[in-house]
Amino acid sequence: MHKTIEPAIHYWGTPVVLISSLNPDGSANLAPMSSAWWLGWSCMLGLDASSQTLHNLQRQRECVLNLASVAEAEAVNRLALTSASTPLPPHKQWLGYRHVADKFAHAGLSAQASIEVAPPRVRECLVQLEAVVQDIRPFGEQDPRLPIPSAMVELRIVKAHVHETILQTPDSERIDPQRWQPLLMKFRQLFGDGAQALTDSRLARGPEDMYAPWKAAKSAKASPQSDR
Repeated sequence: MHKTIEPAIHYWGTPVVLISSLNPDGSANLAPMSSAWWLGWSCMLGLDASSQTLHNLQRQRECVLNLASVAEAEAVNRLALTSASTPLPPHKQWLGYRHVADKFAHAGLSAQASIEVAPPRVRECLVQLEAVVQDIRPFGEQDPRLPIPSAMVELRIVKAHVHETILQTPDSERIDPQRWQPLLMKFRQLFGDGAQALTDSRLARGPEDMYAPWKAAKSAKASPQSDR
């Protein structure tokens, strides 16, 4: 039997992407995210409008989409709740984020030069997609359950790098789906193909309702006031 619910978040299972971009001082930023979908050689991202990554994309108009596999789960966890922004936006302070200047070193990952764009690739990621910005627009402005201003970013992939270990044959241009094990985010937990979470996700340590202040407001409105 189906039950009508109001979940705090809608993370039904999407791949984790490590977005590398360049900060204003030329240093590399690396940000994990999982609001991405693909069509042809284009990709749409959903980003916090206050994020340093979005500011970098607005300014420089290019990035690398490094697709994390199950082998990068711990590195993604180290990047969780970190931000290159300084000072931190109030909502990120409330959610427990902290400023980290060198994201690559913090995650234990290494940079690799790109070909078509300035931001570096993540050497450890088996899939690295160099991309340029096509469009940036506000997202979810009419959604009362999206409390943080957000943006959608349309990207066009200009160069795709794939490790030969996940190709059907070393000289092939086809991916072997059985060899490629993307890291998935499902309701703030990190998964591979199995039903068991891979590791204790840092994002899941705080109450889920922290991402849904509208639920707290709704609950407070529904609760009867105490007599004075």
